[in-house]
Amino acid sequence: MYTNDMIKQLFSWIDDSKNFAIELQTELTKRPAISPDCGGEGELVKCEFLENWLRSNGITSLERYDAPDSRAKGGVRPNLIATIPGEDNDCKLWIMSHIDVVPPGDENLWNSDPWSVKIDETFEKGKRLFGRGVEDNQQGIVSSILAALAFIKQGLKPKRTIKLLFVSDEESGSVFGMDYLVKNYSELFNKNDMVLVPDGGDEKGEFIEIAEKNIYWVRFNTHGKQAHGSRPDIGVNAFIAGSYLALRLHNELSEKFDEKDSLFDPDFSTFEPTKKENNVPNINTIPGEDVFYMDMRILPRYSKDSVFCEIEKIISETQNKYHVFIDYSIIQSTESKPTSADSKIVKELSSAVTKIYDVKPKIIGIGGGTMASFLRNIGIACAVWTKTEKTLHQPNEYVLLENILKDAKVMLQLIVN
Repeated sequence: MYTNDMIKQLFSWIDDSKNFAIELQTELTKRPAISPDCGGEGELVKCEFLENWLRSNGITSLERYDAPDSRAKGGVRPNLIATIPGEDNDCKLWIMSHIDVVPPGDENLWNSDPWSVKIDETFEKGKRLFGRGVEDNQQGIVSSILAALAFIKQGLKPKRTIKLLFVSDEESGSVFGMDYLVKNYSELFNKNDMVLVPDGGDEKGEFIEIAEKNIYWVRFNTHGKQAHGSRPDIGVNAFIAGSYLALRLHNELSEKFDEKDSLFDPDFSTFEPTKKENNVPNINTIPGEDVFYMDMRILPRYSKDSVFCEIEKIISETQNKYHVFIDYSIIQSTESKPTSADSKIVKELSSAVTKIYDVKPKIIGIGGGTMASFLRNIGIACAVWTKTEKTLHQPNEYVLLENILKDAKVMLQLIVN
């Protein structure tokens, strides 16, 4: 049992750990961890630094679960687990963050080097740290480490065992991260455990996410017949047919699957054409091939089969109208069962958030995807929460130092409850 003095001692250590937080953010940001899917070398360099940093600061129980990937540096995508043994090992607290980041995009839009932390002390909300990844997901990484280190540095044993998980590949589908772990090492996770994923939230720290829309990324390839631009009569314009298909999919799927659910924001399913591949390099050629992609975020009440049955019907009608052949492939398919609002993690997290941030949490669902979905699908209750400025994936991404420290206190409160 923790006395009030012990808890104050732990909180005081977190208040005094600003330099720890800045140091770790600075070192992590120096080491880009971009997926090979986005032109990077993967996460190995960043993971090895983190592993060594944790060990040098007293967290010595470390295990790696590397997913093989020949495209990545070292041929692997690392997943790291740090364990801080507690008095209760039957209900462990997992805090799961991802070490990969998205590319910086157009660096001309940044006011500083995205791979070097810039500190701004003039912001009205407090000290800001700028850099790619500082919020997504290094805020979660650093806060969870501070919460664990508080016990080690103060010589106190946690009430429940702490498991910090740092995974690869979250930004590109989690094939080499959480999906790999669930498929190959599901015995790591116990249905009695509590899981916090600090990778989504709002500016007040109110939102606790317990459900996600089903996500399907789909590539559509339209095959026509290439011809000279002056002879469309002897060609079959794949671009026209593909554009017709994209509009029909967007409009008709939205109309057919039109129910709403107030748990989510937006409260409806979305069917958005997004990426478009180049078809021909010159203006005066009728394209014989055309490729576009769709990002679909669908309320869990609709089955995958019902959606794709409608997609195939629209494809068939498009083929007949334009005399083309259309095939499609599913790039990502993520379906997620919800976590109960009455689960232990949701109730205890709600209490901790109220205590630290003085807000009344709201239970929500999201259209985005997190690693929580993979665990929910095997019966593990997960809550996604953090207090965020929502600058993830943007130029001049930043994190508030105060949010890092207070989030750590929320996590610490979960440990001592």
